[in-house]
Amino acid sequence: MQISESTFQFLKDLHKNNNRDWFADQKPRYQKALKNAKEVFAEIHNNLQVHDEIEKSKMMRIYRDVRFSKDKTPYKPHFANSYSRLGKELRGGYFLRIRPGESFLAGGFWEPNKDDLFRIRKEIEMDATEIREILEEQNYKKHFGGKFESFGELKTAPRGFDKEHPDVDLLRKKGFIAVKNFTDEEVLATNFVDKVDESYKALRPFFNLFSDILTTNLNGESII
Repeated sequence: MQISESTFQFLKDLHKNNNRDWFADQKPRYQKALKNAKEVFAEIHNNLQVHDEIEKSKMMRIYRDVRFSKDKTPYKPHFANSYSRLGKELRGGYFLRIRPGESFLAGGFWEPNKDDLFRIRKEIEMDATEIREILEEQNYKKHFGGKFESFGELKTAPRGFDKEHPDVDLLRKKGFIAVKNFTDEEVLATNFVDKVDESYKALRPFFNLFSDILTTNLNGESII
């Protein structure tokens, strides 16, 4: 299973003609592209279940909520899907977006709740060695460049933390996300689904460590 050229072309055309009249006229093309994307996302889900435990797979709706957005175009010119891991012990989630020129996958902790974020920061404050080791791990560097994206950072250390802490770059983050971008050629290749799975597998040390952090206190005692 792979993303088809026709699916990609539909998304390109939607980007140029993002209005309800055009979309209504092109509904058969949309249905065909949607079916293709669902099948690809389903195969990725099946692959994930081989080496992880997925509780929920959710495909994002193409219809935009324009009520609170400056962008009033009614449709998202992409297909996207999220995969949530199972249970309190397995933390973190996977994400994939298919969009011409802007396709990427991600994994990690987008917007951790207040308690989770504080617990991660306390771990960093105490000893960030293991987290740094994840970033330096060869497979993680190969797929994700040896860094965490955050989609939002504080200008300085959070309240209650030392502004001069040696790991203040990690303390400032509001999330911890691994991101890998794909070219259009990579997305349309026959091995794209396999490449996505390889990248998701590379997240396992990251997920294992953060799951351990979020299910224990600073003494390493279980809190679940």
